[in-house]
Formats: sequence, structure tokens, C-alpha cells
Amino acid sequence: MTEPSPSSTTTATRKPNLRGVSAIRAYFRRNTTPIYFVSPTPFNLLGVDRWISNFHYVNYYDSFDGTHPHVFLPRERGVDDFGSMEEMNNFLLGHPEFAEFAAEQGPGGKAVLVMVDDTTERLAAERGIDVALPPAALRHRLDSKLVTTRLGNEAGVPSVPNVLGSVADYDSLLDLAAHGGLGTDLVVQLPWGDSGKTTFFVDSRESWDRAAAEHELTGVELKVMKRINCRPLAVEAVLTRHGTLVGPLMSDITGHPELTPYKGGWAGNDVYLDVLDETQRSRARILTQNLGNRLANEGYRGFFEVDYLVDVDTGELYLGELNPRLSGISSMTNVTAGAYAELPLFLFHLLEYLDVDYEIDVDEINARWADPDTVDVWSQVVIKHTGDEVGVIDDAPATGIWRTRRDGDLVFDHADTDWHDLTSGSARTTGFYLRVSGPGDYLYKGADIGILVSRGRLQSDLRDGQAALTPLCRQWIDGIRNRVRATPLPATQIPAVAVATK
Repeated sequence: MTEPSPSSTTTATRKPNLRGVSAIRAYFRRNTTPIYFVSPTPFNLLGVDRWISNFHYVNYYDSFDGTHPHVFLPRERGVDDFGSMEEMNNFLLGHPEFAEFAAEQGPGGKAVLVMVDDTTERLAAERGIDVALPPAALRHRLDSKLVTTRLGNEAGVPSVPNVLGSVADYDSLLDLAAHGGLGTDLVVQLPWGDSGKTTFFVDSRESWDRAAAEHELTGVELKVMKRINCRPLAVEAVLTRHGTLVGPLMSDITGHPELTPYKGGWAGNDVYLDVLDETQRSRARILTQNLGNRLANEGYRGFFEVDYLVDVDTGELYLGELNPRLSGISSMTNVTAGAYAELPLFLFHLLEYLDVDYEIDVDEINARWADPDTVDVWSQVVIKHTGDEVGVIDDAPATGIWRTRRDGDLVFDHADTDWHDLTSGSARTTGFYLRVSGPGDYLYKGADIGILVSRGRLQSDLRDGQAALTPLCRQWIDGIRNRVRATPLPATQIPAVAVATK
């Protein structure tokens, strides 16, 4: 029997070897591997289905009233009483309707999620689906603000002057702070948790007592920092086998009471060229690459997000925290001019988890992402319910393109599936609204109402050390909130998820 000649070997049995960005782009256009983004909404990766064939959003909230061609939602959703995003993701992965859907797509699927735990990995394996992320245990360890601080120090990425340690009361907190020369105006962080909920500003015994009443702060290791006059920034990166790719820098929109009930809580981002000066931009990109190189030693690969704090008084750049995952800014990273000139960073993440070989020049790609001409203006805000009342939503604004009116109100223009086609020329009048909570969903303090994306700035530059929401942003917020209608619930019917946020 004669051996088959190399030319007779089918392309189906040959492992792809992709050389350069154009080959990678073509590969994803022809992709046959089912890829599932499992999340409450499509928000983080909305629009990447433009780039990737066979890409599916597996969601809980029906943001598109069943009209998005790539969104799968189970018909039987049960009651929205989940305690975490992990619980909701696990509900979706374990749902029998999803099992049927995944079987129809064929074997070899990959799942991408924002938040995972051991149960997530088990449920995906039962479906024959690989989780295209680092192990949950590794992500959890790296998610600790204390571990982040230590890794940053080793990588030459400095944090705000701080000490790590445990305290018994306010007096021992002052003793610990004095040991680090931090003064008495302090920021105290727990190792894990949303920074808006587990970061406390302590400048007196009274403020310590208020914080200690919210969370257990004694007998656990804390990060205690000197309080600085700072501006928060964010950047995403992808740690590949060839090195770390760094995306665009953006300003965080945090703590505005019109958007979130949580002081210091993340509520959106602005992407624009002058978010930092040229020297600071270069330093931020280098620090991010250094941190990526350090994460490689931990066995990490793929997407990660870094929060930086810029000291407004000195211009120094400090590491805020590391999020070893896709994040809320992925939505902006993947839509900027740099993504269209190159590739969305998310595609490089996927390459690390697909059975392909590929070759890229990391330095060349980073140089293009750093080019000022690849930075255009994009902004987003997450609108949360900020009141204490709890109810069931009767009516809410639809997902799609909305326009502002001269009288300050909004008008619905048309339904749409993502914001990629928004143009900078209509920044003052046009925005994309993604509904999160719709009719039948609970409305409670901290619940996401929806997300507004604009080509106009939604937060002003610092003035007297403070950043304010722009008049355009306030118009959008008021117009959206005024369209949400809910029926109040009696105390006996309030769900546990609402009680937990009070």
C-alpha cells in the first residue's frame, strides 16, 4: 500500500499555522468551532460576532426581545434570585435547553465567561465544552488585591504607598498605617470583592465604625493605603505565547451617585487620546507589559485588565488592581479604531485556547495600538438603580439607537444589535442603549438598568480635582430613567437578591 502524498492530506486534518494578522482575520471568518459567551447579557463582547463565525451569546436577560440572531436564551428562566454572576452563569450552563442547543452546534465547543468557579468548569465539561480561560483557582488567587500588590512589586509596577496586614480595631489600624508612614487619611481594601463595595475611605474613628459595620475588617489581612488625590484609568491586555499585547487606555467613570449607589463603584469609561500625556501613556503600556510577563510565570494566559491610579498632584502612575478576566471595558477595547486597524484583542485571547499555531510580531502590533491615530472617542456608562425601593419592571426602554431632542428628552430611532456603527459626527445626538433589566425583571438598589454607549465624552476632565458627568451624559441618564416603570413589591415578596443589596 502506498503512503498518501502530502498534497492528498485534507485541510481538515492539518493544524492551522497562521502567519500574521491577515491570516488570523481570515481564519476567524471561516471558524467552525462553536464559541459561546456565557453571561447575563452580551455586553462585554457585543459586536465581536462581526469578526467570528459560529459565535453565540448565551444570556439570561432578553436585551433584544428575541431578535438578535446570535443570542440564545432559555425559554424557562425561573426566578432571577441569583447571588452572583457565577450563579447565573452556572444556571445557564446547566440548563437543559442549553444542552440541546450546544448539541445542535456540534462537538468541540469553547466557552468564555467573565466570572467562573469550580462548578462552572464542571458543568462545561459535562457539556463537552472547554472553558477558554485560565483555571478558576488561579484566577481567584490572582484576583486578590494583596496578591496583585505583591506581584506588581516584583514586576516593578508600584502601588500607592501601602502596608499589608491585619488589625483588631481603629487604633491598631492607625498603628499599622504609622508603620508605613501613611498618615491618618486612609483607604482600606479587603482582598476580594467589587472595589466599590469593599474599598473604604477612613479618616476618623466614625468612618472606621461605618465601614466595619458593613464588612468584617478585623482579623483579616487588609491593604491599607495612603489616600491620594487620584484619577482612575483602565487598560486591557492579552498575554499570548508571543508576549503581552496592550489595548487602548481609558478613563474610568466611578462613583457618580447618578449612576451607582456605591461610592467608588465603577460605572463606565471614556476612551480619548488625551486621557494621559505622551510620557504617561508610554509608561502605562510598559508597566502593563511588565505585569503580563510576571503573570506568565504564574501560568496565566489570555485577557486581563489593569486599573491604574494617576496621582493628580505628582503625575505618578500607580497600580490600582488587576482583574484576571474579560471586564467591563472589553466592550470599549474591541470597538476602537485600533481594533479595526488590527484585530479586537479578544481574538488573540481565543487563539490561545484554539488548536492552532500562529505567529505574530508583538512589538509591531503594540506599536500600532500605541499610535495616536488609532485612538478615537468612545464612552459608556452603566446605569444602576440607585433608590431603595424594590419592584417588578413593567416597562423599560428598548435596546437600539436613541436620539436626543432639543427639549432634553430622548426618542427611539431604531432597533440595532450593537454600537459599532455609531459615528463621531452624531456624538451630540445619537447613542446606543443596551437594556439589561426589562419587563418582568426585578428592580432593586444596585440592579443594572442598562448601558449607554456614545461617541461623545460622558465625563469631563478634572476640575478642582474632581471629574463631573457631562451635560450630555446627564441628559441620557434622565431620559433613560424616566422611561423605567415598575410596580412596587410588598415586603413579603422582596427577593433575596434585593435584600442582600440593602
